[in-house]
Amino acid sequence: MKVYDDKHIKNVALVGASKSGKTTLAEAMLFEAGLLNRRGTVEEKNTVSDYHDIEHERNSSVYATTLHTEWKDYKINIIDTPGLDDFIGEVISALRVADTAVMMLNAENGVEVGTELIWNYVEKFQKPILFAVNHVDHPKSDFDNTVEQAKERFGNAITIMQYPLKQGDGFNSIIDLLTMKMYTFPPAGGKPQKLDIPADETEKANALHNILVEKAAENDEKLMELYFEKGSLDEDQLKQGLKLGMLHHDVYPVFCLSAKKDMGSGRLMGFIDNVAPSATELFPEKTEDGKDLPCDPKGPPVVFVFKTLIEPHLGKLSFFKVMSGEVTTGMDLVNVNTGHTERINQLFIMDGKNRNPITKLTAGDIGTTLKLKETFTNQTLCAAGKNITIDPIHFPDPRLRVSILAKNKTDDEKLGGVLAEIRQEDPTVTIEYSRELRQVILGGQGELHLNVVKWRIEKIYHLEVEFGKPRIPYRETIQKNAMASYRHKKQSGGAGQFGEVYMKIEPFHEGMPEPHEHHVREKEIIDLPWGGKLVFYNCIVGGVIDQRFIPSIQKGVMEKMHEGPLTGSYVRDIRVIVYDGKMHPVDSNDISFKIAGMMAFKEAFHQADPKILEPIYDVEILVPEELMGDVVTDLQTRRSVIMGMDSQGKYQVIKARTPLSELDKYSTSLRSITQGRGSYTGRFAEYAPVPGEIQRKLADEYKSTEVH
Repeated sequence: MKVYDDKHIKNVALVGASKSGKTTLAEAMLFEAGLLNRRGTVEEKNTVSDYHDIEHERNSSVYATTLHTEWKDYKINIIDTPGLDDFIGEVISALRVADTAVMMLNAENGVEVGTELIWNYVEKFQKPILFAVNHVDHPKSDFDNTVEQAKERFGNAITIMQYPLKQGDGFNSIIDLLTMKMYTFPPAGGKPQKLDIPADETEKANALHNILVEKAAENDEKLMELYFEKGSLDEDQLKQGLKLGMLHHDVYPVFCLSAKKDMGSGRLMGFIDNVAPSATELFPEKTEDGKDLPCDPKGPPVVFVFKTLIEPHLGKLSFFKVMSGEVTTGMDLVNVNTGHTERINQLFIMDGKNRNPITKLTAGDIGTTLKLKETFTNQTLCAAGKNITIDPIHFPDPRLRVSILAKNKTDDEKLGGVLAEIRQEDPTVTIEYSRELRQVILGGQGELHLNVVKWRIEKIYHLEVEFGKPRIPYRETIQKNAMASYRHKKQSGGAGQFGEVYMKIEPFHEGMPEPHEHHVREKEIIDLPWGGKLVFYNCIVGGVIDQRFIPSIQKGVMEKMHEGPLTGSYVRDIRVIVYDGKMHPVDSNDISFKIAGMMAFKEAFHQADPKILEPIYDVEILVPEELMGDVVTDLQTRRSVIMGMDSQGKYQVIKARTPLSELDKYSTSLRSITQGRGSYTGRFAEYAPVPGEIQRKLADEYKSTEVH
């Protein structure tokens, strides 16, 4: 395979709402370049891009798939991405390494929910973008309305490059405003005739062409001077101005096409070749320490892994972009994140599942290698001694959590390994082995996302699993002082057990005065792993309890704090004062005082006005302005406190504090309320007391499980 230099490599990510035609366009682009003899279709399940079984089953993309095409001495690397928000991690990783985003719009549906959600990430990465209005052959196509919606949502940078002469069933011609020609396609699509613009379209085409010229001239003083001097710009000058406009996000070129009929895809590819910026023309990459790393083929070799895929019978595939220098087979590179040295034994250009071997890749190119032992997504490989780390991709936190367990208990260990592999492939999946909740908690972006994970576990790894509701990590504490004593006495045949402990417990808060009613011999402050503190005082005088038994009393207290008296949750922020007790010269031992300490603590706890605390999350909801009232009303039914509101374009950001117990499946509810246009993020904020009726319910539920 031909090796292209950095100036002739273009990387594009096809993004957009589900069913906008991304996979079909990718197929047309490969066919146009002669890399395919026959175009596959999503319906026939034979496209190069959607090749996984789950994609065939769903008839839509689940994974971001890399492909390439070669067009007019340029290489275009294509990343075809899913359109559903549940798989946003695939979109984010693709945008991170793309040079240009191609946002697909459905001419029938206009700017859809999925378009708006993905746009938020396009803006975040600030990559050049162009729009492709697809399905202009659909009977209900409305190109003009789609463009107006795009302008309303994305601003005046929207710039029409071409428009359809006719829409619907009769679509076969495009008026191109860059070349000022009409492209007419044969019935089967493919190579068009290049004709003069019809007389009755000249006025409209000229008006739109003038807008295009002004947009191009705005981005360069010399071009502006030429424009004022000559009243126009030639095609090369237009291309120069448009490229600058794309780089500075002042121009979002708009194309029209029918990917299904292969009408317009070649013209789009030509624009990507000639105008869309290459990696060398973009602003330098940022390293983790904030320095610039130019995309220079003569620089040190630096590779950034943006995706990991584990294929059955093949092993681990690592997808990467060469950020600097050149990479060749047999080269040794150091993983800066782990210090491990990796040998690049094989290099490939991937077209779906097909591997095309290659010996060298240069700066700006995208490739794949096999079986890197200690390298995963978001890690950097570079030459030894260079210590360059690319700023990592920041993936969103999970929006939905479920508990997961193997139906067959003997598969527990195997399930752990499977989940670890899935996490390697998909960083938006989180796995938490919670000793506190006695559950494995699986996090994802939504119900569909987690159902795909379950499908993979069952169909690929052949493990039967169950999803359940995750428990809530409550905390327990007290609100007043209490005293209790407990005598543990046991006599059975041999040596007996005896230990008696007198204890006072108090709510702990920072800065509280030392206890004055007892003589303090020892004080220990324990920072609890689950938050809060235990402050333990030894106030024993006169030797009523031997010093060697004090640690056993503390151990008994800690054991009960691991499994609180009310709900079995962790206990926090308590001060314990052991001030009296008794022991037996023969029968007293560590176990006796451990039990006595535990039971004295439990009795005192129940008398100290105990309180259950629940985790509260800071929640930010992004929602269209007209739906804000419905979302706020729903939040109030979830015991939320509205903290404030802000605006973000045509969206409102609602900030609230919501109990975690009320966020179960909230992402699903929010999508229902907002017709899929809302999204949210949540982060732990604090623990707060639960209302009295909820505390009674939780305590009763725990008591019933203890009885049974």
